[in-house]
Amino acid sequence: MIKTRHILFLQSSSEQYGSGKIILQVLRLYRSESLTPVVVLTGPGPLVEELKEDGFLVRIQNLGILRRKYVNPAGLLNRFSKNLKAYRFLDQLHSEFKFELVYSNTLAVIVGAYWAKRNRLPHIWHIHEILPGPAPLVKLLSKMIDSSTPRPIAVSEAVSNHWKPKLKLAKMEVVHNAIPYDEFLKTYPTAKSELRLPVNKLIITMIGRINPGKGQLFFLDMASRISKTFPQCHFVLVGDPFPGYEYIQEEIRIAIIEKGISEKVIDLGFRKDISKIGDLKVGEWYPGLVTNITQFGAFVDIGIKENGLLHVSQISDTFVENAMTALKVGQVVKVQVLEVDYERGRISLTAKQGAQVNRAPTTGPSIGASKSQISKTQASTQSVANIKNNAFAGLKNLKL
Repeated sequence: MIKTRHILFLQSSSEQYGSGKIILQVLRLYRSESLTPVVVLTGPGPLVEELKEDGFLVRIQNLGILRRKYVNPAGLLNRFSKNLKAYRFLDQLHSEFKFELVYSNTLAVIVGAYWAKRNRLPHIWHIHEILPGPAPLVKLLSKMIDSSTPRPIAVSEAVSNHWKPKLKLAKMEVVHNAIPYDEFLKTYPTAKSELRLPVNKLIITMIGRINPGKGQLFFLDMASRISKTFPQCHFVLVGDPFPGYEYIQEEIRIAIIEKGISEKVIDLGFRKDISKIGDLKVGEWYPGLVTNITQFGAFVDIGIKENGLLHVSQISDTFVENAMTALKVGQVVKVQVLEVDYERGRISLTAKQGAQVNRAPTTGPSIGASKSQISKTQASTQSVANIKNNAFAGLKNLKL
């Protein structure tokens, strides 16, 4: 009987951004070598379902992911508590699977390093980050790499060159990130029209997860300066925040208004493919365009045939008396699906945080709006083209 050889993978997020796409390729590689990965994700998210569909063993456990916001006394105490619980969880998992190797993806996952060392298991640290500070944190991570990982993997020469001088024992190996890119070589000639932009516009795009070091606010500063000299430029942001960094998204919204570039910037956020009303998920957030406004609410295009209704009571966490004073046609908004009436093609939306959603599909009347209803109220407004279903796909290899 052939023995099953289990490898423990610790992943820093459950999203389908860079590290999530890379870990999927690594997992497939290990599986092709007749090894059995067991993946521990720090929370629910789209990556969980993708891994399960691909046949991987997945477990959910808060791994005490280390981020900048925790670099303070209270934050470090919180991380210590989470890591202790994660350590005990890995002990229980090890008794079930008898791991032969531990693989930690990104420096944000620190529990794997000392758990592997205490259990005398080989450890691979896949390092994506260049971390200039704070100095105590950099020193701590350097010591952990030295003591747990003889040959850590760096995703680029820049990452390797950053950490090499800080390491005394570990020898960095550079393995460049690689994902299938055929999809990104396809042309997308209608991207501008679907973003409701003239064909003569020059599009400048930033795609990335929102966090303190990513640079979205710098991108907006650049947009403000460039647009003054080159009015033919338009700027597109794609990506949503790490949990806990939602305040940066609000800073982005405020910066767009204060810099006076609302007509020059589109913030698409991030969402999975949707092509029809049946693909919508109640409770999920989508970027949308306001297509028409009445006193009682606004109609929002979220990328499918049917527009949704953002009722005046759902526009803001604070009281709004008249939707016409709070929104304008063509404004980009981020909305959550409250309720879907699939039979009537009606969608109810909210922009409020923490709104109660009805996750059961409905067949009766709702406060949503069908396409036929919308057409009666749009005579005084310009038609707005659909946003492409997948924001990333809609911008890849954009033809100018």
